[in-house]
Amino acid sequence: MTTPTRARNPFVILACVIGATAAWGAQWEGYPQLTRGELVALIEAAPQGEQPQVNGKNLSDLDLTRVDFRGANLSASVLNGAKLIDARLDGCNLTVSFMEGADLSGATLRDAMLFSTQLAGANLSGADLTGARLIGDMRRADLSKAKLVRMNAAADMKNQSMGLMRANLVNTTAIEADFSNSDFSRTDFSFSDLSRARLVKTTLYRADFSGVNLGGADLSGADLRSAILIDTDLSGANLSNADFTGATFRSVRGLDTATTSGARGLPTNAAQ
Repeated sequence: MTTPTRARNPFVILACVIGATAAWGAQWEGYPQLTRGELVALIEAAPQGEQPQVNGKNLSDLDLTRVDFRGANLSASVLNGAKLIDARLDGCNLTVSFMEGADLSGATLRDAMLFSTQLAGANLSGADLTGARLIGDMRRADLSKAKLVRMNAAADMKNQSMGLMRANLVNTTAIEADFSNSDFSRTDFSFSDLSRARLVKTTLYRADFSGVNLGGADLSGADLRSAILIDTDLSGANLSNADFTGATFRSVRGLDTATTSGARGLPTNAAQ
């Protein structure tokens, strides 16, 4: 059967994601369903040094624990509910793939391409996403102790005709996660738990921290210019040398217990 256009054109898929993701989930007509054995065989059949082609496949609910994907092209694939515990997805192309509710705990996704990837409700606790490119949906995901350093998760400002394309981390759990030296400009972190997270020298320009718990987080040297901090908890946070120029502060808690030496743009009554 001919693969539908949506499996080939990421922008067509993206439009469907934005408009009717839930309706998509019921059936995946035109997406060949593979078993774990068939998937591994397909990966191993790729010539040495070439990227395995596993795009447009239905891998939903499979147990893919510890599978080495060898940098495979998994674009427009469906991995909803799949078990990818300790899997190796380094360098994989996961553009417009669906991984909702997938278990990626302990997985490595270093330098992976996660453009318009659906990861809502996924378990990424302890996962390593160093150097990954992210513009995806991570609502309700578990990022506890995940490594998200040197990532490019800044909003895509080139496709404004389709609306602002940015990382969505609303209602995520990212306790003790490491976001250091990454670019999360314009990311929506609303109502997430980033307590004791590391955001050292992280670019958070215009990021939304409404209702976020940043208690004990390390934001030293971070760029939070024009960020939104409404009902945000900063109790015991390290804000040393952070830049809050132009940021919105409203009903912020715990600022009096935060370390603020060298910080710029804080409310005038902030403790030093």
